[in-house]
Amino acid sequence: MERTVGKPFTDHGTLRRSRETGIGLKTRRMLALVGPTASGKTALSLILAETLRGEIVSADSRQIYKYLDIGTAKPTKADRARVPHHLVDFLEPSAEYSAGQYGQEARRVIEEIQSRGRLPILVGGSGLYLKAVIDGLAEAPAAKKEIREELEHECKLLGLAHLVEELRKVDPITLAAMKQVNARRVIRALEVQRITGVPLSRIHKGQDRGQTLDVLQVGLSWKRSDLYMRINERVDRMLREGLVEETRRFLTRGFGCHLNAFNTVGYKEVCDHLECLMTRDEMVEAIKRNTRRFAKRQTTWFKSDTRIHWIAVLPATPLEEIAAKVFRVIDEGGGASK
Repeated sequence: MERTVGKPFTDHGTLRRSRETGIGLKTRRMLALVGPTASGKTALSLILAETLRGEIVSADSRQIYKYLDIGTAKPTKADRARVPHHLVDFLEPSAEYSAGQYGQEARRVIEEIQSRGRLPILVGGSGLYLKAVIDGLAEAPAAKKEIREELEHECKLLGLAHLVEELRKVDPITLAAMKQVNARRVIRALEVQRITGVPLSRIHKGQDRGQTLDVLQVGLSWKRSDLYMRINERVDRMLREGLVEETRRFLTRGFGCHLNAFNTVGYKEVCDHLECLMTRDEMVEAIKRNTRRFAKRQTTWFKSDTRIHWIAVLPATPLEEIAAKVFRVIDEGGGASK
């Protein structure tokens, strides 16, 4: 049977033979595998890590939390036994955690991996988390009570959609990077813009470029209709695997749906269903629709980074073929993708 994206592949003989000419990351400190949700990053990262003697550093803003497994598509215990994973499943859902904190911790982990003579492979779809590691993040200004209260009042009076539209006009890049568009994040982004007169994305972009890590970024590119089909299939699979039951268990632990960790696509819609705000069919359609929208925002974010080398993927493309293309990009020193 043909091995396609998302299916395990453990016989790496062909891939190793393809690397006998000296393919490697001799001039690179690390590798990053990026792309929108459901693009096949996890399955491919396992092959890359095993073949390149690597360890995976997750760059997912929700996989960091404990108990949230199915809805975040967290690497399984078998995956983590197969290849060392870092920054997965280590934080209580009630804990506040910023992209800046993640960036500092990820850089520490990367140095430890390198000190062991192994290759750090940064894997994920959270654009701001990836940026925090690769480029570092500038400090945003402290909150101003009067501006925050003004925005909160506007949100109550005019609705979140009004603020989202304002953010779309003044800072579309920050909006595109949001895993979940919620009032807290939108208000903070607009607050920074009103305080400084500068979009939050430009503040992040304007930090010291000397901090940038030496990293080869490879992205998985899908035709939109194919990616959306994979998203729909993934949502159905998550529900079969027990997403609703996982959400119930989370709530019985004493955590609430109001937590930032839980305010993400999948769990948010299940919460609404459990609170009888929507039927099961409405919940399923909402998860699929919101995941597709999130994938579109991720793609917008990544396409703005010209350092990413894109590899086109088709539904029937075998994993080992995609891996071979990644090795080709590495061997060419980060040239054009094939």
